[in-house]
Amino acid sequence: MDKRDVGSGFVISRAAVQEIMRHAKFESPRECCGLLLGSALLIEEAHAARNDSSDPRRYRVNPEDHFQAIQVARSSGRSVLGVYHSHPGKPPAPSPTDLAGASYHDYVYLIVSPQSEIEDPVSAGNLKAFWLRDGQATGVALRMESPSS
Repeated sequence: MDKRDVGSGFVISRAAVQEIMRHAKFESPRECCGLLLGSALLIEEAHAARNDSSDPRRYRVNPEDHFQAIQVARSSGRSVLGVYHSHPGKPPAPSPTDLAGASYHDYVYLIVSPQSEIEDPVSAGNLKAFWLRDGQATGVALRMESPSS
């Protein structure tokens, strides 16, 4: 997916946001990571993955978990749209390591700062989306689906 195709950005399901927040809090103070499954510009599901990095301040998605997420997505007519990871105790902004390691140019990258209980971490700025390409980060609009969706 090219960043010119996103228009007003991505919508993320409440269930996906809740899973990302749960995973990030559970793994803290280690970074967590996972894959984002959905269709078009709707992130429907967060698929938790094992973090293979030995450094608790870094993440590396386990390849078997990545492959499993691809299979789950395909079996339901969806795609892997991107990756999420956490920055415990830090703002949800790409680090130099994130920029250097971003190898999936068609993926949107979500970064979460798992702090206190927040009803809408997207609106509160604790969960943000980015394109990470060629060592540069470009913010992408992200909004959580409305309760009636």
